[in-house]
Amino acid sequence: MAAVTSPEASQQARVYFQTPPAPGSAEETETPVRKQGRVTVKYDRKELRKRLNLEEWIIDQLTDLYDCEEEAIPELEIDVDELLDMENDVDRAARVKELLVDCYKPTEEFVAELLDRIRGMQKLSTPQKK
Repeated sequence: MAAVTSPEASQQARVYFQTPPAPGSAEETETPVRKQGRVTVKYDRKELRKRLNLEEWIIDQLTDLYDCEEEAIPELEIDVDELLDMENDVDRAARVKELLVDCYKPTEEFVAELLDRIRGMQKLSTPQKK
C-alpha cells in the first residue's frame, strides 16, 4: 500500500510502501475481514429495508399492545413470509389474531395496519447457492 505526502508538506513528493507482514507474525494470523454488503447481492436492498422497517414497526406496536418493554413481550413470532404465503387477507388476519390471543388490548387496528403494510411486499426466500 502506498501513501503520498502532500506537496505542501515538503518540496518533493514522497511515496512510502508498507512491507507485508513477516510469516508467522500476529498481523498475518488475524482473521480475514469479511466483506460488507454481501447479502444485498442475493436480496434486493430495497426489500430488505422495507422488511427491517416493518419488523421495527411490529416490535413498537407489540410493546404498546402488551404494555411492556421489548424484552418482556410474550414469545410470539409474526412470520411475514408465512403471511405472504397465505391466500387472502382473511386468512392472514386470522393467523395474526391467533398469535395475539393473549393480548388484552384490542388488536383489530394493529392487524389491519399490518396487513396494509405487507401488501405488495415480496417473500424473502432463501437464495440458492450458485
